[in-house]
Amino acid sequence: MNDYEGIAGYEEFRGDLSLMYFVEVEPTSGDPIALEMTPLRISRFRPTRPSSLDTEWLRRTLDRECRKLGGATIEFGASGRLALAWNDEHVRGVAPSTCSATSL
Repeated sequence: MNDYEGIAGYEEFRGDLSLMYFVEVEPTSGDPIALEMTPLRISRFRPTRPSSLDTEWLRRTLDRECRKLGGATIEFGASGRLALAWNDEHVRGVAPSTCSATSL
């Protein structure tokens, strides 16, 4: 959760939307092998399910920023979560940490 709710003048950054991160790591090396994100809408410090339009806004925004960094895209995963998809093997160790909502 964040405390951005109600801060005027920054509405285009969508402080009402947030993500829960689920990272799968390779047990031996600790390298990330999968990243899924569950979108949330925060209202009055209560997490709720965002609309499909809000979820698509998050996906497009994250995808746009990840593409700028190269090597990763954001897609809808089988579970309905957003999923980071690596396009090149050489970025697997850096993609999750450099391409996240905090870098937007």
